[in-house]
Amino acid sequence: MTVRITSRQLLRIGVLALAALLSAGAQAQLFGGDDEARRAILDLRQRFDAAVTAQNRLVEENTQLRRSMLDLQQQIQALKDDLARVRGQQEQAERDAEQQRNLQESLQALDARVQKLEGTAPAQPDASAAASADNQDKQEYDAALAVFRSGDFNAAQTSFAAFIKRNPRSSYAPSALFWLGNAQYATRNYKEAITNFRSLLTAAPDHPKAAESLLSIANCQVELKDPKAARATLETLIKSYPQSEAAQAGRERLARMK
Repeated sequence: MTVRITSRQLLRIGVLALAALLSAGAQAQLFGGDDEARRAILDLRQRFDAAVTAQNRLVEENTQLRRSMLDLQQQIQALKDDLARVRGQQEQAERDAEQQRNLQESLQALDARVQKLEGTAPAQPDASAAASADNQDKQEYDAALAVFRSGDFNAAQTSFAAFIKRNPRSSYAPSALFWLGNAQYATRNYKEAITNFRSLLTAAPDHPKAAESLLSIANCQVELKDPKAARATLETLIKSYPQSEAAQAGRERLARMK
């Protein structure tokens, strides 16, 4: 066990040792003469020096021990910081995984709507459009839709945007706007998605995907933390397309928001 020696204790030991020297010298003069006194004093000095050396060694050891304890405390704190950082990363990973699951579920629901809206021939936007569309437009539209269905939504945005730019008057353009908006929704580009859904409604309010576009706008507004605008959009959907499946979904969502 290491004993910590303070300066006061060291001084006290020195005083006691000096008193012992004086006492021994006095006793030596009484009982043995000068030679014996000198030998006694020398012996006491040696013992005193040895005691001081031992005390200094203890003080140094005590100092080193305190330094070691400080280093250990710093290492423990560093380990705590590392543990907190790892826990934070794990929690973030869990949140990311949950968001990925939610996105996957949304995409699955979206794909189901794709199948229903596009029918058994996914590339055909509707019968009248297919009848009047140029074959090259159809091929480009099909290619962009295939990219969308592959799950590469960034590439799908590029493909549909390029199609619309090259073929603004194509009968496939409204459908391209719809899928462009959905690709942007999937990548959380909600403001741009709203712009394209509204462009579809302006260009083709009677399009088979018009009601679905209004529902998608409301979904974007919810994601943008604008429930007031979302409720207004859902009310417009229900009023404008009351018999559509999108309107039914809008009624259910509106009920949950009230």
